[in-house]
Amino acid sequence: MSGLVLDPWFYAATIPAVILTGLSKGGFGGAVGLIGVPMMALAMPPVQAAAILLPILCLMDIVSVWTWWGVYDRRMLVDMMPGAVAGIGLGWLTAAFVTEEMVRLIVGTVAIVFVLRWIYVQIRHGATHSAQPNRVAAAFWGTIAGFTSFVAHVGGPPFQIYALPIRLDPKVLSGTSAILFAATNALKLVPYFALGQFDTANRTASAVLMPLAPLSTIAGAWLVRRMRPELFYPFTYATVAVVAVKLLWDGIAGLLRRRLSSRLSATGMNRSAIVRACHAVSCYCDTTGRSRGGINWKHSR
Repeated sequence: MSGLVLDPWFYAATIPAVILTGLSKGGFGGAVGLIGVPMMALAMPPVQAAAILLPILCLMDIVSVWTWWGVYDRRMLVDMMPGAVAGIGLGWLTAAFVTEEMVRLIVGTVAIVFVLRWIYVQIRHGATHSAQPNRVAAAFWGTIAGFTSFVAHVGGPPFQIYALPIRLDPKVLSGTSAILFAATNALKLVPYFALGQFDTANRTASAVLMPLAPLSTIAGAWLVRRMRPELFYPFTYATVAVVAVKLLWDGIAGLLRRRLSSRLSATGMNRSAIVRACHAVSCYCDTTGRSRGGINWKHSR
């Protein structure tokens, strides 16, 4: 059996992460499920965390689509799906060049601006103001969602940047999101497999956590069905803001760690000294699961 699943810290980090992700997949809490990979990364390299989580996400997607069956916005799916597929392809092509830190920093910045814009609109136009669907915007944000979903499982904020201002019924929004990300996560299985992420250790860890997936997803849907729109949208925007701050923090700290590690390597410091210096920047530093260039998909153990 994999040593990872025998580590108590594995369960301390992954069980809350999977539960939060499941609640989000059920429609409750908006983007709060994006905390999943960063939380799991407390016990393992982030790339490994994303690989372990992907099969669990796919099971959650099946449960979520079943839960919201027949409740969705067809136009939004038609407008966003082609862009999402293109974004996944772009993420696959650029996997060796784009770092997770860059993605988190960009998505966090965009999400913060998005929340600030929502606050401004609420003050100026009132809580009932809604935007009109726009195919160009839908294609653009769909592409961004597909790309960021592939690289770091953070496709939620780009989707919500487009979808939330339209103010669909919460149930329709949850159903639409469920179908979109069920399709994108299923597509991601192919490149993740091709990049060597589904080894025995990762498959074992995913299987151990699988039972939490349907229970937490159904719980999230149950909560959404009982939440009024006037509470659902402010709550969702609040979770986007919290996650945006988390993404910004992770992105900035990761870039600082990477830059410091590069400079120390150039001065000839040994590996243990570099690790100690990186820990001075942040309480968590993963030097084995990241490459200096793009994402280190085939990390060593």
